[in-house]
Amino acid sequence: MRFTKVHGAGNDFILIDACLNSGYDFRAIAPMLCHRHTGIGADGLLIAEPSASCDIRMRIINSDGSEAEMCGNGIRAFSKYAYERGLVNKQSFTVETLSGVIEPTLLLTGGNVTAVRVNMGNPLFHSADIPVAGEGNCLNRTLCVNEQTFVFSAVRVGVPHAIIEVEDPKTFAVNTIGPMIERDPLFPERINVDFYRVLDRENIEMRVWERGAGPTLACGTGACATAVLCAANGKTERRAYVHLALDTLFIEWPTDGDVYMTGPAQIVFDGEASSQLLKTISIQ
Repeated sequence: MRFTKVHGAGNDFILIDACLNSGYDFRAIAPMLCHRHTGIGADGLLIAEPSASCDIRMRIINSDGSEAEMCGNGIRAFSKYAYERGLVNKQSFTVETLSGVIEPTLLLTGGNVTAVRVNMGNPLFHSADIPVAGEGNCLNRTLCVNEQTFVFSAVRVGVPHAIIEVEDPKTFAVNTIGPMIERDPLFPERINVDFYRVLDRENIEMRVWERGAGPTLACGTGACATAVLCAANGKTERRAYVHLALDTLFIEWPTDGDVYMTGPAQIVFDGEASSQLLKTISIQ
């Protein structure tokens, strides 16, 4: 199996062109391929496929084998790969995902993609759309886990996110509290959890616990969700920089409009999975 290792702001993926690697059950093999010690190592798989309605299709498989609707860092890395490897030949194009059509625009220097600006669509605030148990918009509610009470807001930006303000995201017990909130009964489809603090009106610091992947160095949809909810709660402006462990994403949310994310993407290396690794992988 041929693959390409890519990342966006440290959120790393194994990108597989399904046209070159047919017959695999990608959900079944994801945990093995993504394992940090016995596999290639990644937060998830990105699968490039032809689309009947868009320029290309992207599937996102988490490291636990579950399939996600969208991935913000993944779409940027996917877009860079698709353009530089000739799967698309336009600077702006459409990508089919489970959350709908995503429209990335490439920032180019000398024919190489240096950053990607993505229209992430309109954020959904209603509890039924996220989904979260309860009625109305999900702003400043409380939940109790591990004998602690947290105030959270939630929104769907491609995938569901709950955001929680903490004193310092760098030292907060993300790995303990994150999985408890992810699987709390309030969230029937589980949820991504973003822990943040506001630095000033245009700067936010954030760490994330990702549904189906655990702690990751960055989350693009989480950066969008955090920026949107901080703006909705009057904590920041509608244009803000979200600072993650290794890099920064710029998020724009025009009044009552779609959310735009701009950030980096990198192709790390190309490889081929060994026969020893693949021999235990189930084939469809």
